[in-house]
Amino acid sequence: MEELRRQLCEYGRRAADLGLVIGTSGNLSARDGDLVAVTPSGVPLDRLRPEDCPILDLEGFIVEGDLAPSSETPTHLEVYAATGAGAVVHTHSVFATVVASTMTELPPIHYNALLLGGAVRVAEYATYGTPELAANVREALAGKQAALMANHGGITIGTSLEKAFEATRLLEWLCEVYVRALGVGTPAVLTETQLADVITRAFTPPDHPRRPRPHPPAPPA
Repeated sequence: MEELRRQLCEYGRRAADLGLVIGTSGNLSARDGDLVAVTPSGVPLDRLRPEDCPILDLEGFIVEGDLAPSSETPTHLEVYAATGAGAVVHTHSVFATVVASTMTELPPIHYNALLLGGAVRVAEYATYGTPELAANVREALAGKQAALMANHGGITIGTSLEKAFEATRLLEWLCEVYVRALGVGTPAVLTETQLADVITRAFTPPDHPRRPRPHPPAPPA
């Protein structure tokens, strides 16, 4: 778990540096078997030390650490119970929060949305840290790598902290593209057929023709 604690600090700093969180907002966790390391409550993510991050079991009991776990820990644990995720990242990034405060889903206007499972659902609003919010997020994440939380922010999962964090970066990018596109006109949403064609293309090896090599000259008789 020490390596996971170290990674929480690393990706916490990266989240702060990229403006995905501000102050003490946002939280991260990573799972190893029946144990979960989570960022603590009330500590800015860019000031974390590994020993600050409490370790819990899957029922939410603290196994190690002196600080209280994040107030969003119930949501993290609900996600682990419902998915095979190895890590969870929750941020209050600007464009994700804008979309989460105005939409019921983020439509796929770019094919990279497929990396998150297609259209991103917005979980129904509930007070932070409550079982109601945890249940809403679990429902919104079904079959997806990301969800938005109404009037709150975004949440992503992955098999590792690296993958969950990259999903968060992609979610924010997709939200920004959508918000900026609205300033120009009505964004075109990709159809199911178009998205299916992208999947087919991704799994079809490219056919690169090769120029025939000239035969070497025959040796002199």
